[in-house]
Amino acid sequence: MIPYGKQTIEKNDIEAVLKVLEENEMLTTGKYVPEFEKKICEYVGSKYAVAVNSGTAALHLATFAIDIKEDDEVIVPAISFVASANCVLYQRGKPIFCDINPNTMCIDHTKIEQLITNKTKAIIFVDMCGQPCDYNEIKKIADKHNLILIQDAAHSLGARYNDQKVGSYADITCFSFHPVKNITTCEGGMIVTNNELYYKRAMAFRTHGISRDFKEREKMNTHYYEMQELGFNYRIPDVLCALGIEQLKRLDTFIEKRNEIANKYNKFFKNNNELIEVFDNNYYSAYHIYVIKLRLENLQTDRDTIFKELKNNGIGVNVHYMPIYLHPYYQKLGYKKGLCPVSEDVYSRIITLPMFPLLKDEEINKVTDEVIRICEKYN
Repeated sequence: MIPYGKQTIEKNDIEAVLKVLEENEMLTTGKYVPEFEKKICEYVGSKYAVAVNSGTAALHLATFAIDIKEDDEVIVPAISFVASANCVLYQRGKPIFCDINPNTMCIDHTKIEQLITNKTKAIIFVDMCGQPCDYNEIKKIADKHNLILIQDAAHSLGARYNDQKVGSYADITCFSFHPVKNITTCEGGMIVTNNELYYKRAMAFRTHGISRDFKEREKMNTHYYEMQELGFNYRIPDVLCALGIEQLKRLDTFIEKRNEIANKYNKFFKNNNELIEVFDNNYYSAYHIYVIKLRLENLQTDRDTIFKELKNNGIGVNVHYMPIYLHPYYQKLGYKKGLCPVSEDVYSRIITLPMFPLLKDEEINKVTDEVIRICEKYN
């Protein structure tokens, strides 16, 4: 089976992890956590970073940092991983789902403004598949209505928008270091921001809402700390950050390889465009995943049938993602089918193909051959 995603672990990664274990100093939050945060800041061009134990935790930090409260509305793209909307619910806010651009799978900025009310506080936009959204257009809307921007860049670390790296456009940007992401810490995430208040709130929230005012500690006792907010234990261990530091050194190489693979896929599928449609790539994508869209109007079957046949023939396909509001939990909250028709149509057509730097040419050829063979069977 060719997996849809796979991490790249090399000798230097293993040695970095072993070094932390051999030092036997801090296995939890020690010196490697701030070092990893500093290096990500340098890479993306931001002032502050807070590392956490998952991309979901990063999104939760972001909604807490901007003070999302009960009944606050946050506009979220309909197609994304559920965490992009769950982080709003965690703060008792209300996700307002926006349809997507069918050519990019990113939020359709032309449909955002009609969703804005006097309760709207923020927009969360997601760089689907690693493709940057049209930040300038989204920012114009946010500035016009005085809204906060949260960028879910779980897919797009290493991508560029107009030659500027992802991570410095939004008020807060969230990254994920899950094993199949562009770099991994096994599990992990991070927020970056240029806003000092958001940074301080996020830092406290990561550690149970505890604030350590060192001036007060000097006046009183060195043990002094205060829990000022209800926070969580979202800390990430030192040993995982040591892995992240090593992975980051090779990120640009990983992204280059992903783009090479995507170009091979694109070239092949564009020559078979009566059956397969590829998504637009307007900016330098990180290609966390590679998604194709089936032209079902030319096929006498549905997506799920082709999906199953690909699986049965050794291709580790996936689907990213079902519209969030179609999940049973969101249905119980009152969201209805038909809310975002473009998202629902795109969802019915998409399949995620294998994409990772170690993917070999013969594996790429097998993937493309099987996709076309099976599609032609139903043409």
